[in-house]
Amino acid sequence: MTVKRALISVSDKDGLVPFVKSLVEQGVEIISTGGTSKLLEQNGINVIGIQEVTNFPEMLDGRVKTLHPMIHGGLLGVRDNEEHKQTMEAHGIVPIDLVVVNLYPFKETIQKPDVTYSDAIENIDIGGPSMLRSAAKNHRFVTVVVDPADYQVVLDEISASKEVCFETKQRLAAKVFRHTAAYDALIADYLTNQVGEESPELLTVTYEKKQGLRYGENPHQKAAFYQSSLPVEGSISSATQLHGKELSYNNINDADAALTIVREFKDPAVVAVKHMNPCGVGVGETIQAAYQKAYEADPVSIFGGIVAANRAVDAETAILLKEIFLEIIIAPDFTPEALEILTAKKNLRLLQVDVNAEQRIVNRLTTVSGGVLVQETDHLSFDDATITVPTKRQPTDLEWKDLKLAWQVVKHVKSNAIVLAKDDMTIGIGAGQMNRVGAAKIAIEQAGEKAKGSALGSDAFFPMDDTVEAAAKAGVTAIIQPGGSIRDEDSIKKADEYGITMVFTGIRHFKH
Repeated sequence: MTVKRALISVSDKDGLVPFVKSLVEQGVEIISTGGTSKLLEQNGINVIGIQEVTNFPEMLDGRVKTLHPMIHGGLLGVRDNEEHKQTMEAHGIVPIDLVVVNLYPFKETIQKPDVTYSDAIENIDIGGPSMLRSAAKNHRFVTVVVDPADYQVVLDEISASKEVCFETKQRLAAKVFRHTAAYDALIADYLTNQVGEESPELLTVTYEKKQGLRYGENPHQKAAFYQSSLPVEGSISSATQLHGKELSYNNINDADAALTIVREFKDPAVVAVKHMNPCGVGVGETIQAAYQKAYEADPVSIFGGIVAANRAVDAETAILLKEIFLEIIIAPDFTPEALEILTAKKNLRLLQVDVNAEQRIVNRLTTVSGGVLVQETDHLSFDDATITVPTKRQPTDLEWKDLKLAWQVVKHVKSNAIVLAKDDMTIGIGAGQMNRVGAAKIAIEQAGEKAKGSALGSDAFFPMDDTVEAAAKAGVTAIIQPGGSIRDEDSIKKADEYGITMVFTGIRHFKH
């Protein structure tokens, strides 16, 4: 079907003028509105004003201009339906063959720090989505463009044959409905948050494609990376890659885990992650000292892992990092000297992220077969805990320090989880076991002789006293756990028997 008439009304005017000039050269008649019409006329393009088509003025501050039968009849009329053709002719409705529309900048508006509720509401587009939906529904006859990236494709086909093929029209129509669905999802989310609805009857979420991935967890699985439509500062999706090859699916998952853990710390800290679990965490006076402790925590598992730091990586630290094979290094910054050292490794990925950015509490979505689980992010920290010490002995100042570190880390270890900490570093981590004492035995075995005088953190309560028994025999002197078991008293008695101090937090940190 020859493209004879186009309706153009856009907020994003990138590339618009040359596109429309090319349409005019192909003999296409242009209808336009408001600011778009003004821009085109300023560039010497003849435009039919929307009011000339509708015989009705734009009104109510532009809220009503395209919502009219002369417009939507021209979009929705089925060209090979004789009754439709007669109706259109009877009412003087001229078919519209091409629609180029993008929407009021609602997303950009609500991202402004000083945005008011009324500003947000005014930037909800009504006429634009209506035209897009009408044109996309009737895509057998109407070409609809919502993205300037598609201008050239449409131009090429019109130049070649005066029309756009069905396959292209169908693809563009699908893109339109994705676009309007995402637009409405943002509006729904904004208004839902405004009224404080925590569990709406319908969940509308939208994400934008950041990059395609070579494969997923395994080479036979297809994958892609999508980011939140509203950028999340300090997130893996907002990271700037300074060097190295493209991120993989597993890289992104592990990097996200590393970022989440390193944010727990205010003092200089380094976290090493392998397969979504921390394998070493160190805290120090400098980032170099912190890295040295993270490395010494598990020099075997860190190989091929991901390292995240909460301070800029300097040359001294970079020299140490370069000594082993790492997949990714994440930091808020890298000194020029550090970059020179690290970029000598061709495939090493360097990610710059504001790891200290304030994180807003958001929901986490986990897909299951046929559905999705939604929960609030586990944002509770040691400062939120209701601390009690049920044992006879109170922790020493040094034990308090080790207990806090064990608690900060165990929160991010797959359940059942046990972490041993000592002297500002983890010394043993037991992750993902089917029973708690099994996780404890793994952590204790990894710590070896270092377990003597260490603190043990558990993500959930002890169902019996066997974990305390194992810890005591390894030389652990302090334990931190949520408490709340019907057999807490057994664990308390066992701790007192060995002179162990035990702290209850009242907070469980399961992580599946």
